[in-house]
Amino acid sequence: MDGDLARTHDLGEAYARERDAADPLADFADRFHLPDELYLDGNSLGPVSDAVEQHVDAMLSAWREYGIRGWTESDPPWFTYGESLGDDLAPLLGAAGEECIVTGTTTVNIHTLIGTFLDTLDADDDRGVLVNELDFPTDHYAIRAQLRQRGLDPDEHLHLVESRDGRTIATEDVVAAMDERDVGIVFMPSVLFRSGQLLDVEAITEAAHERDVLAGFDLAHSVGVVPHELSAHGVDFAVWCSYKYLNAGPGAVAGLYVNERHFGTTPALAGWWGHEKETQFDLNLTFTPAEDAGAWQISAAPMLSTAPLAGSLELVHEAGIDRIRENSLELTSYLMTLVDERLAERGCTVGTPREPERRGGHVAIEHPDAYRLSQALRDRGAIVDFREPNVIRVCPAPLYVGFREVRAFVDLLADLIDERVYEAYDTERGDVT
Repeated sequence: MDGDLARTHDLGEAYARERDAADPLADFADRFHLPDELYLDGNSLGPVSDAVEQHVDAMLSAWREYGIRGWTESDPPWFTYGESLGDDLAPLLGAAGEECIVTGTTTVNIHTLIGTFLDTLDADDDRGVLVNELDFPTDHYAIRAQLRQRGLDPDEHLHLVESRDGRTIATEDVVAAMDERDVGIVFMPSVLFRSGQLLDVEAITEAAHERDVLAGFDLAHSVGVVPHELSAHGVDFAVWCSYKYLNAGPGAVAGLYVNERHFGTTPALAGWWGHEKETQFDLNLTFTPAEDAGAWQISAAPMLSTAPLAGSLELVHEAGIDRIRENSLELTSYLMTLVDERLAERGCTVGTPREPERRGGHVAIEHPDAYRLSQALRDRGAIVDFREPNVIRVCPAPLYVGFREVRAFVDLLADLIDERVYEAYDTERGDVT
């Protein structure tokens, strides 16, 4: 049964209607254009909203009207667009505006920040980076590359925290690994991409600093659905994408956070856009980094693919991150209850932690035929995704998914299993799941 004891859910259809009718965020769904009736994949790609369309149109209009003058005369000026959006994002991260910059992609930002903080270790310090075996692979690819660039063998300097159950990472195991291995940086996700476990950012950071270890986090699966307190917790650095819960579009611009105590540190990957703004157009050949997170902005923000983030942030702030989180927890709790009561007897189990403080915004439903079921669901308008080996990831994103959609999804999944519809699908994996 659901471990979220703060809420018990009724299983009837009337209950779902009543909860939606009382939802203060219910009207936001009308502001999104959903490609399918049950769009439950916002943890991979959020849908387009009217606010996003308006900001893209406004950016095109500004380009048309101003041409190159848009760098200084547009509102806001393109020249400081990354900084202004960093200011807008800061409240979601619990950070000061100057600690955040919208720039690059998640992987590029991992490269520059991991490289930067490896360089801050003492010259004779060959301590490595602590990650975990359930990470999204790009994090490891980037870190191994940065270790190689510094003459460090990744097989010896990339340290893995193992999972006890194949789903989650225990905080005490992260702490123990810092004691047992030569660690200079710990880099963890805030939310595990497969199971949806929310890690304890505060506890990991505190333990790291007690051991003279830097703490960084990948917030890709939490920003926009889980409020953070990066500055209060003393997190050293973080990265994130904006195409999931921030709904800023496929391949949207990413962002990074650097705690103010590290301002003045030379970035490992320097570019003209990271130069201090006051003398940037002096075009000096010597790099003078900006005295804020902007120092890690390598290149200009791609305006047409950055504008959607400005629109999506309007909706997030209008809804309120705390209200979004509250709704998210209610919806995931309801989904897990329905899985327990209606799908467990059909071979489904919940692979996501039950405690509210230990889960992000999606639920991992495990089933031996998860891949074929995910394909059958998609063909019937329920958009989810599959992750190896047996996970259907379901995301009731609270800005456009309600209790009735969650209930309809469970009804559909139950029918597909009962009628064995999924058996008509090939077990061979497709290219994109």
